[in-house]
Amino acid sequence: MPFADALGSDPQQWRPWSLVPGATFNALHSLIVPLVVLVLASGASDQERAHLPAILLGLIFASMLYGLFQFSGGVLSNPLINDTIGQISGNFANRNHFALFLAFGCALAPVWALGGRAHPGWRGPVALGLMVLFALTILATGSRAGLALGLLGLLAGIMLVWRDLKRVLARAPRWVLPTLIAAFVAMIAIFVLMSVAADRAVAINRALATEAAEDMRSRGLPTVLSMIKTYFPFGSGFGDFDPIFRIHEPFHLLKFTYFNHAHNDFLEIILDSGLAGALMLLGALGWLAFAGVRALRARRIGGSALPMLGSVLLLLVVLASVVDYPARTSMMMAVVVLAGLWLHGNGSVRQSALPGQDQHL
Repeated sequence: MPFADALGSDPQQWRPWSLVPGATFNALHSLIVPLVVLVLASGASDQERAHLPAILLGLIFASMLYGLFQFSGGVLSNPLINDTIGQISGNFANRNHFALFLAFGCALAPVWALGGRAHPGWRGPVALGLMVLFALTILATGSRAGLALGLLGLLAGIMLVWRDLKRVLARAPRWVLPTLIAAFVAMIAIFVLMSVAADRAVAINRALATEAAEDMRSRGLPTVLSMIKTYFPFGSGFGDFDPIFRIHEPFHLLKFTYFNHAHNDFLEIILDSGLAGALMLLGALGWLAFAGVRALRARRIGGSALPMLGSVLLLLVVLASVVDYPARTSMMMAVVVLAGLWLHGNGSVRQSALPGQDQHL
């Protein structure tokens, strides 16, 4: 209660919980996109849902083409994206988000080609080429976190279809599968070395040249932790990090650009919503772990690869959120909803109501 109100005799006025109500309303309105995706995807038929992986893969491919256009020196002014000229960020304002989007493609492409199919056909070489293109584009973005996420996406994509690969190559000699995997790894390594030799691997150059202590994320972390302590347990309100940080920003962090987010979404959620947000965050992570284990068990007995793919995509978002804020962008919100719906599917094997051959009537 302000001191002036305590001295006055007028009844106390209601005040908003959020310190910046306009920013909180804006954050609320941003949920329109995931809400629409949730409603449309939930109401879609099984046949329509079957096309969703291909649609998402097409969006990732289109974003990659836009990123390659930027990489070639092209400039396309987009009033809806607050991007940086000269930065390879695709249809995102942040190259880390763009690299994460491409990492989605690395995990999604093999599932699109092989998941549940007797023979990949033309999808096999297309998926292989897309994985290589996605990996090389991640190198061009300059995202250090994207390097790790892209590698994880590649490994996860191969593991998701490992059973399908073995089934497709069941009649081939045993040396064929490890040879194909070794050839794929060698091809990726060769292209990476070529990119480094041509000075095109911006992400590797940044990882080698930039010290973590010089990064604004680490320099601003003590201030963010101090802000959490100040506003806990109720939080400062969603969407108001920028103006609140300016209140607490120390002189040694002042510069010509502003610190728009904490670049650690877990800390920012706790700062925004306090104890309630922390409990909801723990609940969401617990559900992700529980559903992921359930999807893994179902996959081991022949279930669909989509629940495990959803688990991988959400895991990539969780890992990226440690150093950034990808889930606060509309495109990522839509992907998170789709991944959550895929993971929510039990992924179990559909069995006939008739007894098996080894069962008695």
